Amino acid sequence: MSSHAKEAAAFLADEERAHWHDQALWFVRQKRDTASKNVPAWEELRETAHQIKMHTLSRLPEYLEAFETKASEKGVHVHYAKTAQDHNETILKILNSHNVKRVVKSKSMLTEECGLNHFIEKKGIEIIDTDLGERIVQLLEEPPSHIVLPAIHRKKEEVGELFHKHLHTEKGASDPTYLTQAARKHLRERFLAGEAGITGVNFAVAETGGITIVTNEGNADLGNSLPPLHIASMGFDKIIPRAKDLAVFISLLARSATGQPITTYTSHLAGPRPGQEMHIIIVDNGRSEILQKEKFRKTLCCIRCGACLNTCPVYRRTGGYSYKFVIPGPLGTVLAPHKDLKKHKSLPYACTLCESCSDVCPVKVDLHQQIIEWRAEIDKQGQLGLIKKAAMWGTTYLFKHPKLYRTLGKLGRIFLRAMPARLLNAIPIWGKNRDLPEMPAKSFSALHKKKLKQGGNYGK
Repeated sequence: MSSHAKEAAAFLADEERAHWHDQALWFVRQKRDTASKNVPAWEELRETAHQIKMHTLSRLPEYLEAFETKASEKGVHVHYAKTAQDHNETILKILNSHNVKRVVKSKSMLTEECGLNHFIEKKGIEIIDTDLGERIVQLLEEPPSHIVLPAIHRKKEEVGELFHKHLHTEKGASDPTYLTQAARKHLRERFLAGEAGITGVNFAVAETGGITIVTNEGNADLGNSLPPLHIASMGFDKIIPRAKDLAVFISLLARSATGQPITTYTSHLAGPRPGQEMHIIIVDNGRSEILQKEKFRKTLCCIRCGACLNTCPVYRRTGGYSYKFVIPGPLGTVLAPHKDLKKHKSLPYACTLCESCSDVCPVKVDLHQQIIEWRAEIDKQGQLGLIKKAAMWGTTYLFKHPKLYRTLGKLGRIFLRAMPARLLNAIPIWGKNRDLPEMPAKSFSALHKKKLKQGGNYGK
């Protein structure tokens, strides 16, 4: 069983990659800050979005039924899938009923969550990811490392080598424009040959039965319009009540994700085009269990913008694969333990509790608080580990006995001041990337008492 710390060490071994990965994501975070500040009612929008989502979750059966009714009236076939396996088998059944052998798929974290690609490929059906970043990681036989920027961990030179091997581009070429044009030509051929298109869903409107897909590349539009069969996969948490609610979420999504006022394409689909068959699969896959847990329910408000990943100091410096979960970063940290607490028990500790993830979340999901809750749950379920358990017990005991605390603090200062700095930084695991500051000769309490005797003037 791997731990986040061990997986992170492998990523950090390449210092150059770790540095530009950090900087690239921080650049996106800064763009988000600029974009949000240009909206005077930003905080009101966040609160409104949060309230809409929480309201929807409180009346979920009603809105799901309304959506199904309206979508069915528009000629859409609506399916429900309890598990990832149900989702995949439903899609396979639809594809087989149309004798489909070639599928084009736009970006969808739900299909990644369900492992659709591998499932379909094993059945002898070609499935091509058409988002540029997704196509890159598909050719590399890797999962996405980010929910919005799936190939952010790869350099343009690496992409050039990959495209030379698979798309026969010029050897050594790394110009992004040239590589993008080559990918466009390659994917256009797949679109024209595609017998079915699979897309995700950003929002599903109960009032109208319509869905909204938000992209920057236009591949989703080609995928849902060119083939005679369109399948849209969505978690039930994508439901919102009314068409006018879209204005709130569209205003928040792109600004939070990439710092854009709006994405290049915001497509509203109200049923199949003439001559086309359209299916929508509404997926649970563990969401009901989260809904029933009051402390974690707000997670289902998430609109998958990725802002929490872009700001997280741990994710930025350790990469997506260190989480060993389909969704990395703070969001993955709170989702993964729902799937397998024992396997992912290290993730809630891969966090500084800086609260930046909660601060940037456009729908005000309290991610940092949920991480704290998972730490408590790990202890309750006996998964904390002897070392951490002993450390927590010892710290608790120490804080309850002030005299012992002061005595050990004094001895600790003497010991740490006497130790050579080089040796001191080599002992703790933190010393790999940090230097401990010089230890003061006196404690804060001692200095505070001295100042009080001098009249309490800290300005002198």
